Amino acid sequence: MLVTLLTDLVAAAPSDATQLTGLAGWVVDVVDALGPAGVGVLVALETVFPPIPSEVVLPVAGFLAGQGHMGLATTIVAATLGSVVGAIVLYAVGAKLGRPRLRRAVDAMPLVDRGDLERAESWFDRHGGMAVLTGRVIPVVRSLVSLPAGLERMSIPLFVALTALGSAVYNSVLVGAGYLLGDRWTDVGEYSDVVNWVVIGAMVAVLAWFVVGRLRRNRRAAAA
Repeated sequence: MLVTLLTDLVAAAPSDATQLTGLAGWVVDVVDALGPAGVGVLVALETVFPPIPSEVVLPVAGFLAGQGHMGLATTIVAATLGSVVGAIVLYAVGAKLGRPRLRRAVDAMPLVDRGDLERAESWFDRHGGMAVLTGRVIPVVRSLVSLPAGLERMSIPLFVALTALGSAVYNSVLVGAGYLLGDRWTDVGEYSDVVNWVVIGAMVAVLAWFVVGRLRRNRRAAAA
């Protein structure tokens, strides 16, 4: 699916960012106009409107960072802030509308159907707050999982923390891939399954680090 999407929306990527066309060219124009803030704006839009593919926006941002348009770390931070802002918007929509009105609103949206929302709700029902973290690697769910979080009035600080963590890992992998691949950034789409497994592995490593650190602190506190 990602390969087809990239083929339809993006021309063969030249080595010069100014020669990019289609969606990729639009990303370049926005970043040229706004700098790293443009990355944040684009990712926030991608989060709120899932049909905009992060598999294009993030690798192109990494490609631009590799060409010296902005720093790699700055790009990842801007993308993560955009993810969090977009997620908060969707959380607020879910909390404000409630389930019946939300489903009617989704039915009226182009390119998003009720099945997408129900999939996100099912993921949240099965995994609770962790769905906000792990859902970042699942297409469509990565955005829409914020809606059931809002419906259930999940703790906002926890929601923001898990969103930021999951988004930072996901964005780092895709931006980093675009940075390393350079003018071959479209290869990210061809290896989307591998990219997703890398993201999952990185999330597991981060969670393991967090849990081990918490256990060590608890043991030290108990021994004191």
